[in-house]
Amino acid sequence: MRIGELADAVGVTTRTVRHYHHLGLLPEPERLSNGYRDYTLRHAVLLARIRRLTELGLGLGEVRDVLADDVGKELVEVLSELDDDLARQEAAIRERRARLRALMDSGVSVEGPVSPELASLFQRTAYLSSHSPMAAKDREILALIETSAGPEERGQLTSLLGKSLATPDSIERARAAYALLDDLADADPDDPRVDEASRILTDCLPDEIVQGAVVDHDSSFLRALYADFAPAQAEAIRRTIQQLVTPERTAPSPPPDPPA
Repeated sequence: MRIGELADAVGVTTRTVRHYHHLGLLPEPERLSNGYRDYTLRHAVLLARIRRLTELGLGLGEVRDVLADDVGKELVEVLSELDDDLARQEAAIRERRARLRALMDSGVSVEGPVSPELASLFQRTAYLSSHSPMAAKDREILALIETSAGPEERGQLTSLLGKSLATPDSIERARAAYALLDDLADADPDDPRVDEASRILTDCLPDEIVQGAVVDHDSSFLRALYADFAPAQAEAIRRTIQQLVTPERTAPSPPPDPPA
């Protein structure tokens, strides 16, 4: 048989046959006087076995181990390991489907997929982003931060944000902060409203959100963050971050002494 006839008989491509030759899985046949390979039935049988093993999910390295053992014990061992691996994949797929169901049940946002907790928060505050470009951008940044954070930090972030937006008053404060930041889109960084926006935004966020954090405003992430906003908006956010990490903010002033 020529290589094309062998490939057609087994249902593979000639490129596959040549690849198996290159890997040493399929021995080279004798060549005819004209230089063409002359394949025998034994080559077809071996090639068919290689195809069946790869269709079971074995890698080519595992196929080589199986073919090297004439007794067949290696095949049983490899297939058992393959079965265990498929069981692990099934468990992982079930877990992923459960997470997908939870996301769909809680509502999928344009920033998603995000955690069910953050998706729930986005759902409760959806009207903010529908009216405010700054709120919409804020959701994108929160989704980015959650994706890059570890599981523990993720849970803390969504818990703190959920508490900070748990009441109608807190959501109204957030709406006012977003509206003021939107108004700063065409303003200069020294606009008096920058301080006001920073103060309102700081009041919207819990102290614990950056508790113990060391903030480097020249870090690559913060530089990229500031660059994504208009200058006055970036300055308001920079001042907000600075306020959040200032210890004095978390230490309320003592009450005045009672009159003598």
